[in-house]
Amino acid sequence: MALKKYNPITPGTRYRIGNAYAEITSDTPEKSLTADLKKSGGRNHDGKMTMRQRGGGHKRKYRIIDFKRNKDGVPAKVATIEYDPNRTAFIALLNYADGEKRYIIAPKSLTVGSTVISGKGVAIEPGNAMALKDVPLGAEIHAIEMQPGKGAAMARSAGSYAVMVGKEEKYAVIKLPSGEIRRILLTCRATIGIASNQDHSLTVLGKAGRKVWKGRRPRVRGVAMNPVDHPMGGGEGRASGGHPISRTGIMAKGQKTRNVNKKSSALIISRRKSK
Repeated sequence: MALKKYNPITPGTRYRIGNAYAEITSDTPEKSLTADLKKSGGRNHDGKMTMRQRGGGHKRKYRIIDFKRNKDGVPAKVATIEYDPNRTAFIALLNYADGEKRYIIAPKSLTVGSTVISGKGVAIEPGNAMALKDVPLGAEIHAIEMQPGKGAAMARSAGSYAVMVGKEEKYAVIKLPSGEIRRILLTCRATIGIASNQDHSLTVLGKAGRKVWKGRRPRVRGVAMNPVDHPMGGGEGRASGGHPISRTGIMAKGQKTRNVNKKSSALIISRRKSK
């Protein structure tokens, strides 16, 4: 992936670093694989705002992604690599040998004309999907299921991948992008390779308005509020606000919020390293 440094012809482009989209081969999505995307603006069915900093943004169509990769033994040719406004990674349009079309998350180095396949005994190549029991140790994988047949849930964003560390009885031991090491059933599926658009984290929006175009409204700091609105608000002059705390009273630095009785805790070998 290549980045593009914009010339400062306006204040908004002075510091902007964007994506050059060198891998993108089509700007028109497959119509049969799109769906309408309703916006809530952070409001619930009563019209009450239940989620702040949501609203506005450019109109989008949802791209229906095949997260299950359950079309086994049928080879598919990559027709296009496309931008998806609903996620950070790029997506690839597959044309299967039987005529069906599906979108998948495009792995790094996948190009138009490449052939991908899913199922048992397939080659360890980017874009091929298989059960974790068939993935060799040390392999980089993305789009990993947490429950067999439910569809990919982990390592789906731009540039993310997990590493197959080991296998124990009916479980695979996976090191996730966060650094967490956990067990996942060997019957769960994953895709070989690293998710595309690795340099996404290096982009710079350039101006506040671009964030609004993405549907993210401004976030007001707690220390800038009044005491009635936030525990860190108020004070004479520019007060520090004391210990960082959420507006609902949860301490920001180190307070455990995970349910101690959660059953999946038994599958986590080591938690992610705190920053």
